[in-house]
Amino acid sequence: MQAFLKGTSVSTKPPPKDRVAATAGSSGENKKAKPVPWVEKYRPKCVDEVAFQEEVVAVLKKSLEGADLPNLLFYGPPGTGKTSTILAAARELFGPELFRLRVLELNASDERGIQVVREKVKNFAQLTVSGSRSDGKPCPPFKIVILDEADSMTSAAQAALRRTMEKESKTTRFCLICNYVSRIIEPLTSRCSKFRFKPLSDKIQQQRLLDIADKEHVKISNEGIAYLVKVSEGDLRKAITFLQSATRLTGGKEITEKVITDIAGVIPAETIDGLFASCQSGSFDKLEGAVKNLVDEGHAATQFVNQLHDVVVENENLTDKQKSIITEKLAEVDKCLVDGADEHLQLISLCATVMQQLIQNC
Repeated sequence: MQAFLKGTSVSTKPPPKDRVAATAGSSGENKKAKPVPWVEKYRPKCVDEVAFQEEVVAVLKKSLEGADLPNLLFYGPPGTGKTSTILAAARELFGPELFRLRVLELNASDERGIQVVREKVKNFAQLTVSGSRSDGKPCPPFKIVILDEADSMTSAAQAALRRTMEKESKTTRFCLICNYVSRIIEPLTSRCSKFRFKPLSDKIQQQRLLDIADKEHVKISNEGIAYLVKVSEGDLRKAITFLQSATRLTGGKEITEKVITDIAGVIPAETIDGLFASCQSGSFDKLEGAVKNLVDEGHAATQFVNQLHDVVVENENLTDKQKSIITEKLAEVDKCLVDGADEHLQLISLCATVMQQLIQNC
C-alpha cells in the first residue's frame, strides 16, 4: 500500500530555474508584442488633436476652462471624429482615474431598449459626484453619458430619455452621437446643442495619413496618399484601416495604387471604361458578357453604381437630359439593391438604360 502511495505521490520539488526564467521570458515577450489597430493607436488623446471641427473644439475648450457643458448632439458622416472628440474631452475633464467612474458609454452593440434607459442610464445619472481630482486639478461636478449611434435607438427609448435628461441636469450631461439627425426625436434635439461634423478635407486627411506613415515607417508616395484619400470618401477611419491593411499586404514594400484598389474593393477604371465601351457598341450580347465578367470577378454592384455615377456626371458626350435619365435609373437600381434584388439583373437593367442613351449620340 505504501509503495502504491509512493508511486502516485505528487512531486513537490520546485521546477528548475532555467525553466522558470524561460517561462517568464516568454510571457514578457508576449506582453511586448501586443498589436493595436492604428485607428485606436492614433485616436486623438486631447481636444487639440481633433482635426477640422473648429466649432466643437471651441465649445469643449471653454468647458475645460471651467464653463458649464450643455447636453450635446454630434451628427455627421462616419469617420469624422464624433466619438473621438467627446472621449478626448472627457479624459481631459476627469483625468485617467475618474474617467471610468464618470463616463458611461453605450453604442449600438449594447442593449439600449426602453428598459435599459429606465434602469442603467437612470441609475447612473442619479449618482452624485464630487468636484475634485486626486492630482489637484479642478473637476466638473457632473458625469457624462455617451449614447453612440443614437439614431438606431427606438423612438420609445428616446422618449424615455427625455425626462431623465431634464431631471438629472444637475449631475449628468448627455452626449448623443448619430449619423442622421432626422432620426432623433424633436424633444431630444431641442434639449441639446447640435454640432455637425463636416467630412474631413483632403488636405487634413493627407496630413494625418503622412504623419502615421512616417511614424510606422510605411513606404507610400504622395500620389498613393491622394488616391487613398479619394477612395475613403472623407472617412479618416476607413483611410487609416486601408493604410494598415495595405502595409501588412505589401510587407515593407512601397504601397501602390493597385494595392489600395485591391484592399478598398474599388473597381479598376479600366473595367468601368470597358463596360462603358460595351454599352456604346450597341450590342446586347457584348453588354451581357461584360456584366457577367464584372459579377464573376466579385465586384460589388453598389460599388459599381457609385463609380458609374461619377463617370456619367463627368462625361462630356452626354446631354443633360441623358445624364438625368441615367442618374434616375441609378437611384432606382440602388434602392432595389438595398431591398435585396438580384445584382446581375439590376446591372443588366442599368447598363441597358446607359446603352439606350449612348446609342442616341451615334
